[in-house]
Amino acid sequence: MHVVKAAVLGIIQGLTEFLPISSSGHLILAREGLRWELLADVHLNKMFDVAVHTGTLISLVAYFGPDIARLGCAFFASLRSGIAGDPTRRMAWLIVVGTIPAALAGAAGQDIIEQKLGAPLLVASLLIVFGLILWLAEWRGAKTRDLDDLGWWDGILVGVAQAVALAPGVSRSGITMTAGLARGAKRETAARFSFLLSIPIIAGTAAYGFVSLARHSAALPPGALPMFLAGMGTAAASGYLCIRLFLRYLVRRGLLPFILYRLALGLVLVVWFARLT
Repeated sequence: MHVVKAAVLGIIQGLTEFLPISSSGHLILAREGLRWELLADVHLNKMFDVAVHTGTLISLVAYFGPDIARLGCAFFASLRSGIAGDPTRRMAWLIVVGTIPAALAGAAGQDIIEQKLGAPLLVASLLIVFGLILWLAEWRGAKTRDLDDLGWWDGILVGVAQAVALAPGVSRSGITMTAGLARGAKRETAARFSFLLSIPIIAGTAAYGFVSLARHSAALPPGALPMFLAGMGTAAASGYLCIRLFLRYLVRRGLLPFILYRLALGLVLVVWFARLT
């Protein structure tokens, strides 16, 4: 039964990582609401989160593989010849610049993030607050700029937004898309840059988590490995499908359904968890 629960949590992760509705928030709420703690040790449950995040990394690499290779080659070429006049080289460096704020925030505030920002009532409140901010950006954004039009300030501001998304309930894709829209990017452009920007952070989180998991591997109970693999596999499959369909959706349609979902879910959960406290 735990393998089935792990697979369901993996699907939740894969879908909500790339939609602007907060993956970490949904995992916390699923566990609190359904009492789905797969392992007795809190640390090992966090390692399961790393496993499903690794699944979403696999989906990103599968979908954006050619882009990753092209940007990687452009980055190393820029070390020899600079970036002037080459949009691909500039984009590679925008991703580097945009990764720095979240990397610093994660390294400096990991304990605070894990211990202080996972309260269900706070997660529900952040769903509402940042849903309203996303609505404002969706309403006011010019939606005229493509990836090749993005510059240094765009990379910095979206990177800072990604750092804020370390708080569960904010939504990494949601707030980075919000920042992109606020800077005049098209919806699909904001989403594509958000997804590309997430790759180094998710990869770093996965690497850190697997090092930690290796240290505690002896404490894994029997049957834990199939749960980890089930969650990772379903996260990878659902994540890939979500990226593909969501980018197609954004070409013609807006974000209002996701905004309304955030507001409705947040309000219901605020009332629910307020009654429990």
